[in-house]
Amino acid sequence: MNFAAAEFKASYGVFKQLPPPERKEIAFSGRSNVGKSSLINRLFGRRSLARVSSQPGKTATINFYSLENLYFADLPGYGYAKVSKSEKDRWNELIGGYLADPERDIALVFQLVDMRHSPTKDDLQMIEYLVECELPFVVVLTKADKLNKSERQTRLEALKSELPYYDELTIVPFSAVTDEGVERLRGIVEEIAED
Repeated sequence: MNFAAAEFKASYGVFKQLPPPERKEIAFSGRSNVGKSSLINRLFGRRSLARVSSQPGKTATINFYSLENLYFADLPGYGYAKVSKSEKDRWNELIGGYLADPERDIALVFQLVDMRHSPTKDDLQMIEYLVECELPFVVVLTKADKLNKSERQTRLEALKSELPYYDELTIVPFSAVTDEGVERLRGIVEEIAED
């Protein structure tokens, strides 16, 4: 699969605007500033396919990318406090509507969690929601390069009790700086494309 051939398709800010699904989709979910755009850029080997911002809450739309027979949906980050209630409601309707849409063929959700910290309440709610909706997902632990060896071991050990269903989860440590986890994630995407 030529990951560098991925293309930006479109952005949608309201659930009703979403086009009918035509292909299998892989979604990227996570709190604001967890590194979704950086992961997308590393996954596709492109520097600025997804816009990276140091300001949380920048992605307020679902951004679709296409590659071969798949669509990739970059969902707005959740849990960012500095937006209005009406904006939060719009995000919730957009994300919830997308994930719960029975028409969509969501093959997988990459659920991003910052490896340096315990999962937030919002992270845990999202994981419970994905389980409830029976959506397959992989937990991607972002910013892995920011931890030294012993900090990393401590966090991995703590996640066993912090993440629900830990024993049943696929967990991939990831770094946009060192490329750790990129090949594993690409392998998962290729499996889905071949299904």
